[in-house]
Amino acid sequence: MKKSLLAVALLGAFSGAAFAQSSVTVYGLIDAGISRDDNGAPAGAKLGQDSGLQNGSRLGFKGTEDLGGGLKANFVLESGIKEDTGTYDQGGLSFGRQAYVGLSGDFGSVNLGRQKSITYTISETVDPFSLGLAGNIDRLFKTGSRRDNAVTYTTTNLSGFTGSAQYAFGEVAGNNTANRTLGVSGTYAAGPVYAAIAYEKVNDANGNLGLASASAGKKLFVGGTYDFGVAKAHAAYENLKGSTSLTNLTETEQRIWMIGASVPFGASSFLVDYTRVKDENLANANAKQYALGYLYALSKRTNLYTSYSRTTNDANVAYNAGVKGGTDSLFSAGIRHLF
Repeated sequence: MKKSLLAVALLGAFSGAAFAQSSVTVYGLIDAGISRDDNGAPAGAKLGQDSGLQNGSRLGFKGTEDLGGGLKANFVLESGIKEDTGTYDQGGLSFGRQAYVGLSGDFGSVNLGRQKSITYTISETVDPFSLGLAGNIDRLFKTGSRRDNAVTYTTTNLSGFTGSAQYAFGEVAGNNTANRTLGVSGTYAAGPVYAAIAYEKVNDANGNLGLASASAGKKLFVGGTYDFGVAKAHAAYENLKGSTSLTNLTETEQRIWMIGASVPFGASSFLVDYTRVKDENLANANAKQYALGYLYALSKRTNLYTSYSRTTNDANVAYNAGVKGGTDSLFSAGIRHLF
């Protein structure tokens, strides 16, 4: 909602230029719930209150200034908040979710700063759980959430087609390829169809192919949805190639796919998906997850939710589990409010 005067006053603490904004919006989300995670670890199941079970709790400021001739200046400052403890999320960063400034116009948009990765942006739309709840596909996929020091260019909408390119500086002295990220994507959205493809290459600290275990390496992501009206079908595929370690550059390969559906029914929404990862280099190293979810809208801004997922692993891997070959059962229930 628009709170221009309040936003200007708040932003004055962060920037003397805040008063130059012609339009500033304060927005946020508070999400709190109860979860139980039994990952097979010797310590036993964990039961407690958590923040951001459906979507990460946040407080954000975004603004636009009309510079004339169709050119606009834009910014976003978005903090992740742990509602259950009142502390910052994303490792304690002040604006850990997003922090960028840029220009937009007939050419598209260019933004500089901490931003969502290209793959993450697409997977939010493709995942029936919107990268939240117990069915979150990122529990097996490795999309990589955000990129520091990133420059992102996005085209205007061209009859449903949109393209993006992202470069994230590694900022390692004497080695411009270390920790560097390169990414491109294309999406098509028209009528009931949403289709997307993205490719990213994320280097390690030495400038080599990044670690697959750290959501780095070479990633090809393809996904889409089709809205039948009574239900929406979801599908995604990711091919991930990465090194074993910083010293062992042997290339590994994983293939991950998901099929799912979301079914609206009045104020309710039912969610379901099935995700599987297959390791092409290591025997007995596959895993699978199935998940169910339910949302109930109390209003346009407030909803209740619950979800359940179960992950099973082959003998040589421990996705979401406390031991190799173990299983993980995750249950959550809570409330989300937007403002």
